[in-house]
Amino acid sequence: MRIRNLVWMGFCLVGSLSAQNQALFIRRTETPIQLDGKLDEAIWANADVAGNFWEYFPADTIKAINRTEVRITYDDENLYLGAVMYHDGGIHPRYVTPSLRRDYRGEANDGITLVLDPFQDQTNAYQFGVNPFGVQREGLISEGGSTQNSLSLSWDNKWYAESYIGDGFWSAEMVIPFKVIRYPGGTPSWNVNFYRIDSESGERSSWSRIPRQMRIISLAFNGELIWETPPTSQRGNVSLIPYALLGTTQDFESGTGVEGTWNVGGDAKIGLGPSLNLDLTANPDFSQVEVDQQVTNLDRFEIFFPERRQFFLENGDLFANFGTNRIRPFFSRRIGIAYNEATDENVQNAIYGGARLSGKLNENLRMGLLTMQSASDASIHAPSTNFSVLALQQKLFARSNIAVLAINKKPFKDPAIADPTDSVFQSNSLVGFDYNLASRDDRWNGKLFFHRTFDPGVHDHAAAVGASLTYNRLLWEVDASISQVGSHFNPEVGYVRRTDYTQTTLTAYRNFYPQKGIINQHSIGIDYDLLGNAGNGLTDYDVNVLYRIRFKNTSNFSLRLRHQYVLLTDNFDPTNTEGVELPAGTTYPNNLIIASYFSDMRNRLSFELETRSGGFWNGTRLNLDGTVAYRIQPFGSVGIDFSVNRIRLPEPYNDADFYLVGPRFDLTFTRNLFWTTFIQYNNQIDNLNINSRFQWRFKPVSDLFLVYTDNYFPSTFSVKSRAIVLKINYWLNV
Repeated sequence: MRIRNLVWMGFCLVGSLSAQNQALFIRRTETPIQLDGKLDEAIWANADVAGNFWEYFPADTIKAINRTEVRITYDDENLYLGAVMYHDGGIHPRYVTPSLRRDYRGEANDGITLVLDPFQDQTNAYQFGVNPFGVQREGLISEGGSTQNSLSLSWDNKWYAESYIGDGFWSAEMVIPFKVIRYPGGTPSWNVNFYRIDSESGERSSWSRIPRQMRIISLAFNGELIWETPPTSQRGNVSLIPYALLGTTQDFESGTGVEGTWNVGGDAKIGLGPSLNLDLTANPDFSQVEVDQQVTNLDRFEIFFPERRQFFLENGDLFANFGTNRIRPFFSRRIGIAYNEATDENVQNAIYGGARLSGKLNENLRMGLLTMQSASDASIHAPSTNFSVLALQQKLFARSNIAVLAINKKPFKDPAIADPTDSVFQSNSLVGFDYNLASRDDRWNGKLFFHRTFDPGVHDHAAAVGASLTYNRLLWEVDASISQVGSHFNPEVGYVRRTDYTQTTLTAYRNFYPQKGIINQHSIGIDYDLLGNAGNGLTDYDVNVLYRIRFKNTSNFSLRLRHQYVLLTDNFDPTNTEGVELPAGTTYPNNLIIASYFSDMRNRLSFELETRSGGFWNGTRLNLDGTVAYRIQPFGSVGIDFSVNRIRLPEPYNDADFYLVGPRFDLTFTRNLFWTTFIQYNNQIDNLNINSRFQWRFKPVSDLFLVYTDNYFPSTFSVKSRAIVLKINYWLNV
C-alpha cells in the first residue's frame, strides 16, 4: 500500500511548472580560432554574449558580483567557446587548482564550465570545463543532475582548450569537435548552461539561474542555444585506441620466480549515426587504473567500490542506475573480477573481449546492449563466462522515464575447471523494471522498481521491489523510501548488501538562511531507518537527530546523534579478528555520535575529519577518519588519509585497534606529465601497499604509463608481491 501511494504521488507531480530559462543565439563562423585563450579574433566580436550571470552561492537572488561573458560559435567541424572571467574592482586574485592534472573537481577550483544537452531531454548531458591554468575537464551528467553521483568525470575524449591570465581577469577558449558529441542533426536548438567557480570570493554563478537548493549541474534549469543553421550529423566517427604492455610480477609468498608478461589489445569507438555508439574491446587491460582507496571494514556486508574503467563509462548510467545504491541489479565491476576461494579475495580476471552498443534510438528512447567474455582461470576455479545485458529507457512526460533491464550470466563448461555438474557452471539471469520520476522543476524526484532473478531450482522469494520519493524546496528537504528484497534474490552481476528484508527510511530537513554572520545555511532534521523480515520481526533500526552548517567560506559541518538497535541473525565477530563470535539471536541497542567537518578547501592546507564513536555491539568504539592535504600550487599536493578505530569489548570477545594510514604524493610537472605515489598501511589485513604511477600524456588522450606496485608484511617489511608494468596507448581518429 505504501509503495502504491508513493507511485501515485509521483505521477500526479509530473506536470510541475518549469523554471524560466534564457536563450542564446549562436552564429556560424568560417574562420577557425587560434587556440591561445585570448579571444582576440574577430569572430568573438561578432558572437552573441551570454552574460549577466546569476549568483548560485552564497545566494541565488542577485546577479553575480564577478562579471562573466561567454561567447560561442561554430563551423562544420567544431563548436567554439570563448569566455572572459572578470573580478570586481580589478583585483589580482589568487586562482586555485589542486594540480595540473585533467578532470579537476570540487568547489575549491576556479573554472568555467559548459553544459550541453543536445537532445533537450533534461536527463543526460555533456560537460566541458577549463581553469585559469588551462587544465581541462570533461564529464557526463545523468539522472538530470539531481543526485550526488550524477556527474562522472572518468569519461575522456579528444577536445582542446587554453587559458590566459590577464590583469583583473582570466579568459579561456575551447574547441570541441562535433564528433565528440552525440546529437541529432538538424535540430534548431539545444539546451545549454554555463557556470563559473571563483575561488577568491567563493562565489559560484551560472548563466541560467539555478536555485541554491538544487545542484549546480541540474539540467532542469538550462537555457536554450538557438542555431543560426543547425549542425548536420557527423558521419564516419571512428576512434581506435590500441595499447601495448610489458610487465613483470613476482609472488614472494608462493616462492615463484619472476614472471614476465606482455600484452596487446585495444578499444574501438564507432559512431553509428548521430546518437548511437558502438564500443569494442579486445583483450582489455586496466592496470593503469588508480587503485581503490582501502577502508577499514567493520561491517557485516560487502563494500562497494565505484567503476573507474573507461570502457564502461559512456552511457554507463543506462546500465548502472537501476535500483538504489544498496540494490544494484547490474554492477560492471563484477566483469573482470573473480573470487579466489583459497585467499578469500576478489582478484582480477582477464577479459577476452566485448562489445557495447549504447545511445539514442530516437528522441525519447535510449538503448544499451553489452556482451563480454571473461577468461577461464583454473588456478582460481573460474570458468570463462559470458555476460550479456540489455537496457532500454523510454522518456515520459517532461523529464521522467521508464526503463527495463535484462541480464544473463552464462559460464562455459570446462573439464579443466571442474566437473560439468559443478555449481560453478550454473547460469544466473535477471529482469528488471524501473520508473524514474523527475519533475520539470526538479522539485520532485523518485523511483519505483521491480527486479527478479532466475537461478536453477529457485522459484520464489527471488525479487526486489522498492519506491522512493524526494521533495526539495528552499526551506524543506524530505526523502522517503521503502524496499523489500527476497531471501533468494541473487543478482550475481549486481550488488546487494543483504537479502530477506523490508526497509523503510525517512529523512527530513528544515533549512535556515541567516542574513548576517559567517553561516550561509544551517539545517535541523530527523531521520529513521527500519529494517526487518517476517521470521525475525524488526532486526535493525536507527533514529537520528540531524544538524548541519554550511559556512560562507565554503567549509561545512554535520552532526548526527543516533540511537540504533541490531538483532543478530547470524553469529558475527565484530572485530573480524577470528575471535569469539557474538551469538545469533542477541540484541544490541547503542547510542553514538556521527560528525564531520570539511575545511575551506581553497586554503593551501586543508583537512576533512569524520568520527563515528560511541556504543559498538556490546562494547565501545572510538573512531577518527580524515584527510590532511597541502597544495603545492599548481604542481600538485601531498597529503595523508587515515582511519583510527579503538574497539573495546567485554571478555571473552577481542578488543582491537585498527589503523589505516595512506600517504599520497600527487605531482604534476606539466599538464602532460604526472607522478602519483599512494602508500596504504592497513593493519586489519596486515598489509603495506605501495602504488606508484608515472604518466606521460604525449598526445591528447594518448598516454604512456609506468606503474610499480609492492605489497609487504608490515611487521617485517618482507615483500609479499611485486609488479612493474609499462603500458602505452594511443588514441587515433580514423
